[in-house]
Amino acid sequence: MLAAAGRPLTVGQVASEAARGSEIGIRRSLARLVDQGTVRATLMGRNQVHELNREHVAAQVAVLLAGLRVELWERFRAELRSWKVAPLYAAVFGSAARGDGDVDSDIDLLVVHQVFPGERRPTTARGDLRAQVADAAGAVTLSAADRDADKRWEGQLAELHDRVARWTGNPLQIVDLSFYEWRHPPQEYQPLLSDVRRDGIELVKMRGLKIWPTTSPADG
Repeated sequence: MLAAAGRPLTVGQVASEAARGSEIGIRRSLARLVDQGTVRATLMGRNQVHELNREHVAAQVAVLLAGLRVELWERFRAELRSWKVAPLYAAVFGSAARGDGDVDSDIDLLVVHQVFPGERRPTTARGDLRAQVADAAGAVTLSAADRDADKRWEGQLAELHDRVARWTGNPLQIVDLSFYEWRHPPQEYQPLLSDVRRDGIELVKMRGLKIWPTTSPADG
């Protein structure tokens, strides 16, 4: 965290940004790092602040580790933007997005696919006339032109599973929503979408796609 922060932080600031650990535990950890020389502790006014000692031989390792998640998100973006059947939206959520997972944690990815040929608006989708018109306009604008788009899409998802395993060693869990499911999410998707809104790291978003107003049941 200190490697990525680029500025001195108090114990309280480190604790507020840390994914896990109590303030007492973080204080002890910082004290050990100060003893080892990898972290400097100085007084700034009345507060003691901590920063990475970038002259330490281990500092570069800390900087590299801090950049691994950023590198992973960039790999995701590059891969998703290369797809022949492009996603309307994609975001990492859950522990991978929050940074509080471990070496065995899944990487959770939400993707929204284009309207495939033959895909219809569910009769269960609620909404007034205005919403129905918006759905119809979206179905025209955001439709996949390829007749085999659904098969290509499944192939892309399968390949992404393999790539992420090679990149990280962690399993990838994909939640694949249709445009209509995104517009009118079933109740069981609401907690997931709340996680995405709160902690999600947006990877791609097709221009013109209106996202968050569609995630509330009240929007129908």
